[in-house]
Amino acid sequence: MSTARGLRLPTTRGDWRLMGRTVRLVLTLPVYAAVAVIAAVVSLTVFVVSLNVPLVLDLVIGGSLPLASRLRVLAELYPFIGTSFNPAQGILLVVVAVLTGVDIGLVTYHFREHGLDLQQGGAGVAGVVLGTLGAGCAACGSAVLLGLLSLLGVSTSLLFLPLDGLEFALLALVVLTLSIYWLAEGMRGGEINGCPVDI
Repeated sequence: MSTARGLRLPTTRGDWRLMGRTVRLVLTLPVYAAVAVIAAVVSLTVFVVSLNVPLVLDLVIGGSLPLASRLRVLAELYPFIGTSFNPAQGILLVVVAVLTGVDIGLVTYHFREHGLDLQQGGAGVAGVVLGTLGAGCAACGSAVLLGLLSLLGVSTSLLFLPLDGLEFALLALVVLTLSIYWLAEGMRGGEINGCPVDI
C-alpha cells in the first residue's frame, strides 16, 4: 500500500517477511551483528544515562566511591536491574534499543556494501536519529518536546499525556520499524552474503 507521497508502508505479511529476512541475512554477517549489538548497548546506555546526568556526573564519574560501587550505581540505572523503570517502560526501552541497533546495523551494511551516500540512505539515518530522540524516556522526551514546542506557543498541557510520556517511545518504535522496512525494501532484489533478499 502506498501513501500519498509514494512511500510504501509494511502492510502485508510479505513486507514483514522481507524485513525479517533482510535483518537475518545482514546480522548473520559477524561485522554487522557486532555493529548492531554495540549500537544497541550504546543506545540503551545513552537512554538511561541521559535521564540521570547529575547522578552519573556526581557519583559515577566525579564521586569518591570505589570503582565497584560506581559500576553498581551505573548498573542500577538500567531496566530490569534497578527500579527506575516499571516493566512496561523497561520492555519498551530495551525494544527501542534493540531496534536502534538493528537499524544501525542495516544502515552500516547498506552504506558500506552498496556505496550509498547520505542523500540516498536518508531514511535509515532519519530513523536512527528520530528513534534515538524519541526513545530516551517518558519524562525526558516530554520535557524536551515541551521545551521545543513552547517556542511555538504550545502550552504545558503536553505534560498531561495519557501514557505519561511513553508516547515518545512508541513513536520511536514506529519510526525505527519504518526505517528498517525502507532499508529492507531498498535492498530488495539484491543479495546478502550470497543469498537473495527478495522473498
